[in-house]
Amino acid sequence: MAGGPVDDILLNINPTGQLVLGGVLALIIYGVALDLRVDDFVEVFSKPLAPISGLVGQLLILPAVTWAITMLLKPQPSIALGMMVVAACPGGNISNLITHMARGNTALSVSMTGISSMLAVVTTPLNILFWASLNPATAALLRQVSIEPVSFLGSIVLILGLPMIAGMATVRYWPRLADKLRRPLQIMSFLFLVVFIAGATLSNARYLSVFLRSALPFVVLHNLIAIGIGWGVARVLRLSDYDTRALTVEVSMHNSGLGLALILNQFDGLGGAALVAAGWGVWHLISGWALAAWWKRRDPDPKLHKTMSDTAA
Repeated sequence: MAGGPVDDILLNINPTGQLVLGGVLALIIYGVALDLRVDDFVEVFSKPLAPISGLVGQLLILPAVTWAITMLLKPQPSIALGMMVVAACPGGNISNLITHMARGNTALSVSMTGISSMLAVVTTPLNILFWASLNPATAALLRQVSIEPVSFLGSIVLILGLPMIAGMATVRYWPRLADKLRRPLQIMSFLFLVVFIAGATLSNARYLSVFLRSALPFVVLHNLIAIGIGWGVARVLRLSDYDTRALTVEVSMHNSGLGLALILNQFDGLGGAALVAAGWGVWHLISGWALAAWWKRRDPDPKLHKTMSDTAA
């Protein structure tokens, strides 16, 4: 497969910008950790079918399906790599707000975001390296940028692990401080991420036409497939409508800021991949708001309120 102009793009993010992105990402992960309560985990996992099936859809099925898409549709290599990176990222904390707006199971959403973020220390690098190595085009990119698995895992630990530990420590030892910081920090980190993506887009505006032509169709298709996986897994397992809304949103909304940071720091700012991650950061907000607007006007179906896990309990 021949590469195209998008594979030659290197995004113009200076070291200061990368540092700012890393700080914003740390705030987002720290904010997620402030929402982690032992009682919430106990309540959700007392009926484990919904969270486990959601995590399987998010961490296993979506990366595998993403690889299949890249093999079937053969997007340009850097775009294919960007899709794999986003699919390997954990849920984003904005999914919790979207789930609440959609009148879904917010506790389930928060728990899945927290758990997927903790597991991402291992699952994100493994999914990227495993699936990218199985596609000859993206495997060539891995060799081109000389990704070292050990250092890659180490960078993930720093980006995700330390803020997660700090947040959980705050909840454990300074609960009042955690209560005061939670909402303002989540709003601020989300706004910072939006501003950063907007600023990066403006500073690289000359690539906008390339993104619209080469990357956006794959971003939209990929996100629609993620929505379908979340909804489909919930329906196959006959989960409640309440849980189905949470799973659909959670599987389809990813921490694309993490993906963008990894691409900038580990993949030399490879343009096609970075355009996909930044595009996801915008598009999943649009699709998420659309889902929330659709569901907000509809009560969860009482006929689907009793889940298989309820029956098992």
